[in-house]
Amino acid sequence: MQTEDLKKLVYEIQTKKAETQIVELKSAEHGCPTRLFDTLSSFSNQDEGGIIIFGVDEKNGYKVSGVYDAQDLQKKVTEQCKQMEPPVRALFTMCDLDDKVVVSAEIPGVDISERPVFYKGVGRIKGSYVRVGESDEPMSEYEIYSYEAFRKRIRDDLRVVENAKMHLFDERKVEDYLNAVKSERRNLAKNVSDREILELMGVTCEGVPTLAGLMTFSQYPQTYFPQLCITAVSLPGTEMGATGTDGERFMDNKRITGPISDMLDDAVAFVRKNSRTKTIIDDNGKRVDKNEYPIKAVREAILNALVHRDYSIHTENVPIRIEMYRDRMEITNSGGLYGKITIDALGKVHPETRNAALANILELLKITENRYSGIPTMRMECMDAGLPVPIFSAKHGEFKVIIKNGHYTESDSLLEAMVEFCTIPRSRAELISFVGKSRAYVMGRLVAPLVESGKLKLTIPDKPKSSHQKYVKG
Repeated sequence: MQTEDLKKLVYEIQTKKAETQIVELKSAEHGCPTRLFDTLSSFSNQDEGGIIIFGVDEKNGYKVSGVYDAQDLQKKVTEQCKQMEPPVRALFTMCDLDDKVVVSAEIPGVDISERPVFYKGVGRIKGSYVRVGESDEPMSEYEIYSYEAFRKRIRDDLRVVENAKMHLFDERKVEDYLNAVKSERRNLAKNVSDREILELMGVTCEGVPTLAGLMTFSQYPQTYFPQLCITAVSLPGTEMGATGTDGERFMDNKRITGPISDMLDDAVAFVRKNSRTKTIIDDNGKRVDKNEYPIKAVREAILNALVHRDYSIHTENVPIRIEMYRDRMEITNSGGLYGKITIDALGKVHPETRNAALANILELLKITENRYSGIPTMRMECMDAGLPVPIFSAKHGEFKVIIKNGHYTESDSLLEAMVEFCTIPRSRAELISFVGKSRAYVMGRLVAPLVESGKLKLTIPDKPKSSHQKYVKG
């Protein structure tokens, strides 16, 4: 960082009056802060690193306080950097502001193979931190494990499920898989028994099912791991906790279980069931139904969560979540980005695979292509549907996909017709009959927004669930 860059950064912080994900302020007017290891750790453990600015007092309106002694400060900060594992190499810059000296220490982000960077004085578990907004938070045991799992190449999809039973596998699926292996992997088609193929491909280990084998072939994997499933909800509003006109929290709520192939199909069916359909007339005058969300993109997002989620003991009690809001759908799975891939690089480079054996099994079963085409497909399908491209994020050990529906609403003519229909008070049954669709759809997707906007009012506002409730034009 150049001197002028430091001055501009200080002015920017003073204007916004806030620290950031990559900037931490320390006064240092009367001496060097004695506890820097939390910030040194958190900045080192993020790709972009961070900058510690000494000589700006956050508690005093972000005024420049200056440092007590620039040379001694750099020496003592360097000493604290050496107490980190691996050691942190700070780059210092000084500038004069308001006749006072300000010092910055740039902390580079280290390679993922060296993370987590921690304070040796208390050890890896207590001395590892992660940056959350403008604060430094202790890393969870799982976050620390995630780095070690990558560094040590721990294969959680190959861990043995000791109490699992092979005779509870779906024999037809196993047979189809063995035929696919023999067809696609010709070197395994001769002089290799079926039992040996299952061992070589990671379905079993010494005759006992692996987690990858269990999740693919068991008739009910949730016997052993009840939470390795999908929870799916359809919500009436745009935030969790918002309720519909009848006080309902969920318009639909389902726990989806079974092997991966069944969960994938059932989850896509859930999204179809709870999606709105827009009818349009094409250039040839034909009626065409357009789904609220492109189904190919939905399938890829759910499949991505099933294949690439973290299957370690740290996350086996956390299901995949599908949450359908009025304006978007969110699909969340345990396990952040694996390896050295970044969010910006998703779909552009070939990432390392967290569950290689599982992905290979599903590829042979024609469930996934395993060619890193999922995210490009999601983006292309949404663009073709005229929707914003999906948003991907990885925070706090979770990976999330957000697919927006373009703030889709029913046609203005239908909503206007409903409002006019309610010139005289109408019951729920009358509204449902007027629209000709399900109760959940009419009340949750149509009536609720009209009530929120004030275009419709409740005749019994203090008892929204009353069986005598009616709706009237606002």
